[in-house]
Amino acid sequence: MSRPLAPGAVLVVAEDRDATADLVVRELERRERPVMRFDLADFPAHLALSIDHGGSPWRGVLEDGLRRVRVEEVGAVYYRRPRPPAGPELLDEPYRTWAGQQALSGLLGALYALPASVVWLNRPDVDAIAAHKPGQLPVAAQYGLHTPRTLITNDPAMAREWCAELGAPVVCKPLSGGPLDHGDGRRQAVPTHLIDPAELDDTVKLTAHLFQEWVPKAYEVRLTVVGRRCMATEIHAGSDAAYEDWRTDYDALTYKPCDVPARVRAGVLAWLDHFGLSYGAFDFAVTDSGRWTFLECNPSGQWGWIEARAGLPITAAITDFLTRSKL
Repeated sequence: MSRPLAPGAVLVVAEDRDATADLVVRELERRERPVMRFDLADFPAHLALSIDHGGSPWRGVLEDGLRRVRVEEVGAVYYRRPRPPAGPELLDEPYRTWAGQQALSGLLGALYALPASVVWLNRPDVDAIAAHKPGQLPVAAQYGLHTPRTLITNDPAMAREWCAELGAPVVCKPLSGGPLDHGDGRRQAVPTHLIDPAELDDTVKLTAHLFQEWVPKAYEVRLTVVGRRCMATEIHAGSDAAYEDWRTDYDALTYKPCDVPARVRAGVLAWLDHFGLSYGAFDFAVTDSGRWTFLECNPSGQWGWIEARAGLPITAAITDFLTRSKL
């Protein structure tokens, strides 16, 4: 029989093998806070949902065979890159896909309908909007953050013209952070890379490209924000590849916690408020003169490695945030 969890339980919605989510679950358990972890893909095979509505907010139960929580008593949700539900294998297409869509709508809809008092980090619908880079840069500039000149186009002539007008080094970077999935277990990240404008050809027509002025930098900063708490570390590149994109050579990186300038702090907090987010992993390039240039924000960015390398208390900050709710 499932064990009922006390009011104020935290739901951790993440893939089973997500080591970053593990850190939060362990810290919640260390603090003796009720927690229930599951993946959306667990539903409906390994997760049961029964809720009813009768003129009032939804009431009912979510259980996985070990734990049981009343949805109206949930205190917080940590939502971190779960897998979507898949339809039962015993169904043929198109019924299997349809069943998976129904499962996603039912479970995710139930989470969206949780009481307004529930703390989220982050709501996936809000996260999805904020993750789009074309929307990030104008908002950053609106709130006083310095941003690089940027072009999004599928027109090679426009790309060449823009690069010539800029008259400075240019990088091409992906518009979204997803890796290339080769279908055989290999996943390949697409890095930011310097380009030679003279080599731009008709392949630009094949999809949208993001071209951006290169920011000569002394180092980069990963700024992790949880609620109103800002935790930053300098990232120093020890190789040419890491200098171009530090994600390509982690072994060449060194880290140093740093302070956040007041103007930058105000800007990133306003940026998060604009989108309704509780968490963001911001990337900045810092020049020799000390100017911070906003590059992007990943609303569900990884943080476990930066906590370990730089000694930042990110797990504690996330757990503090998730346990602040009052029922």
